[in-house]
This record gives sequence, structure tokens and C-alpha cells, in this order.
Amino acid sequence: MFEVLFISLFILGYLMIALEHPLKINKAATALVMGTGLWVLYRYALTAFEPAVSSDGVVPLVESRLMETVGEIGETILLLLGAMTIVQVVDFHGGFSYVADIVTTRKKRTLLWVVASIAFVFSSVLDNMTTTIVMIMILRRIIGDRDLRLFYAGIVVISANAGGAFSPIGDVTTIMLWVNGNVTAGHLIPSLLLPSIFTILIPLIVVTPFLHGEVCPPDDTEVSAEEAALAELQHRMTSHEKLIILALGVGILLFTPVFKAVTHLPPFLAMLGGLGVLWMYTDIFYRRRRKYIKEGLMRQVSLVVQTVDIATLLFFFGILMSVKTLELTGILGSLATEMEILGLETQSFLIGAASSIVDNVPLVAASMGMYKIDPMSAQLCVDGEFWNLIAYCAGTGGSLLIIGSAAGVIMMGLEKVSFAWYLRRISPLAVLGYIAGFGILLLQSHLF
Repeated sequence: MFEVLFISLFILGYLMIALEHPLKINKAATALVMGTGLWVLYRYALTAFEPAVSSDGVVPLVESRLMETVGEIGETILLLLGAMTIVQVVDFHGGFSYVADIVTTRKKRTLLWVVASIAFVFSSVLDNMTTTIVMIMILRRIIGDRDLRLFYAGIVVISANAGGAFSPIGDVTTIMLWVNGNVTAGHLIPSLLLPSIFTILIPLIVVTPFLHGEVCPPDDTEVSAEEAALAELQHRMTSHEKLIILALGVGILLFTPVFKAVTHLPPFLAMLGGLGVLWMYTDIFYRRRRKYIKEGLMRQVSLVVQTVDIATLLFFFGILMSVKTLELTGILGSLATEMEILGLETQSFLIGAASSIVDNVPLVAASMGMYKIDPMSAQLCVDGEFWNLIAYCAGTGGSLLIIGSAAGVIMMGLEKVSFAWYLRRISPLAVLGYIAGFGILLLQSHLF
């Protein structure tokens, strides 16, 4: 009885999240209501799942598990909050425009490889959504032809998702696996680097012969007041100052996995501590430059943090809270038992394909709930084959459809791309790359 209620509520919430745009109800709101509802239901259904618990012990036990869950999820949320703020600070101060300035080639073939390579490297450090935003801004400065720019942006989506899959901080799903201890940075990077490269390499090899000549630069376009203010701020900053902020931001992001490996402390400490350092630097910078930069142009971290996408963080929180109740009630464990007949490799491949339709965060969270770390299993131990497969498939499978990843959704929003256009022009390339990378990963695991 209660199992049916849990599953029904979760499916209803999931459908509302998938239909966010036609319903015009933000997915974060749905996730929060779903998470709250499932925990309230869990409080009253606990004795049905665990008869040994007395009626007096229900509330203390639920409170204990709730606080433990909030602590686990909080590590991921705080890590993402710090990372997203750092990226915004770097972007506002022209750190990424410094990168755009060094892209000088106008040859279509060369530009495609350069743009894909930059997106791949960026997304291993930044989140895929930010990488896509930055790369689309760069493409708008370089390519005037809309159709060609959209095609390059589609390649950026594939590259950004591939680059985030092999890095412990490159995608929210790898962050989840890394923070939970399913994978380590020292094993994840070398294991998934080559498969991730093949995910974008195959599409590039396929399309390169069809590109000829040079791109035409865009005409000047109108900009918003905020864009004009940021442009003025960046104009008043020297290239050296932009480079320092870029180096600080990227350095903090790269230092975070090192901090966790050396101290064995949660990585959000390094991320938030690094944000504090960057905050101090920008405050000192503005104090010294106040004669040259008007107060209205200043973008201190205290202002930048207000622009961070808090709704996305709340969505992650609600989803992870919801999935945890399915784990505690044993529903995910029962599902794992039913799916054993498929084999872990097939399950991983299907999860990747499913992530092109539904959000990969709950898919990975469900996988982590269905299967626990098992030191006695080669596939489920720390850095086991299954966790590597999940990291790769969930990270890159979202490229198969434009709605399957944050990068694709951002492209859809910024460039007004239709689902059908992406399905026709980009999806076949994404499928080729996904299959190639999956094959390389399986080959690696069997050979080594």
C-alpha cells in the first residue's frame, strides 16, 4: 500500500518536472514539494517498512535520518554554490573574454576543433551550463551566419557534456559520485578521459570534411544595459587583471580535488574557502581601482552571488531528498534486484540513453540508492566498473537530445533552437560519439 503511494507520488512529481515548460511550473518548486511530501509520508509509513520500530521511536529515528540526509546533500549543494559563484565572478570580470580574444582563426574546420577543444577543457573544470554559455557568447562574436553558429553550438553541447564526464568537478553527477565516495579523482580521470575524448572526437571526424572556407563575422547588435555595464567594466580592466581573476578562479576549482585527496575533508570546504580568497582579492582590487571604476560598474562578490541560479540548487536538493526516501524504504533495493537480469553494463547504457529524456541527477541518485559500495565486488567497489560506467553514461547520454542536459537546454534558450532541429542535425553525431565512448570504456575495463 505505502510502496504504491511512494512510487505514485514520485512518478507524479517526475512527470511535472518533465513537463515544466508546458505546465509553466518551475521544476525546483515541484522537486521541493515532492521531497517534502515523501518525507512526511515516510514519517507515517516507517513502521510499515520497519515493524521493529516502536511508535515512540518513529519521530526520533526519522529526525536522525533526515538530518543525516541533509548533511550528505548539503555537501554537494555547498560545493555547487561555491563553484557557480566563482564562475560568475570570473565571467563578470572578463576572464572568459580573455579566452575569446585568443581565438583568432576564422577557418571553419580549424575553428570547429578549437571551439570543441576549449569547451571540452572548460567543462572539466566549470559546470556544463556555464561552459555552454561562455562558448555561445564566443561564437556570437565570431560567426555571423546563424545556421552555422547553431551547428557549432550543438557541437559545443556534445563537447561540454563529454568534458564534464571524466572530471570529479565537471558535472553534478560526477560530483555526486565523488562526494559520496563511489569514485576517486585519481581513478576517475584516467579511466574516463579517453572514452570522453572519443565521444567528441568521432563527431568532429565525421563533420570536418563537410566544412570549407572561412566564417563571416557578425554585424554589430544592440546590447542590454547590464551587458553594456559589464563591457565597460571589462574595458577598464587590463588584460593582466582579467588573467589574474581567471587564474585564481580556475586554480581554486582545480585545487578542490587535491584538497580532498590530501586532507580527506569534504571538498566544499576548499571551494568555499577559495571563494573567500577570491572575494578578498576582488574587494582589494576595487578599493585600489575606485578612481578608475565607478561604483555602478563594480561587481563585488556580494553582488555576484545574487545572480547565482539558486533555483537549480533547490531543484537538486528536492530531487536528492526525494530519492533518499525511496532508498530508505527499500524500494530502490527491490528495483535493483528486478534489474539484475539485465547486467550492470546494459543498465548503465540504458541509464545514459534515459538521461537524454529525463534529468540525469535523479537517475544517478537512484543508481547510488539501488547499489551500495561493496568492497567485495569488482563492479561495485570504490572506483568499480559500474560507477565509471554510470559517470560516463549519465554525463554524456544527455547530449542525445537537446532536452537531456543543462548544456542543451541553455543552447535552446539562448539560440531559440527547436527540438526537431537538434534531433536532425546534432543527435546522430551525439549517438555515434556516445556509442564510441562506451565501447572504449568497456574495452579499457576488459583489457586493464
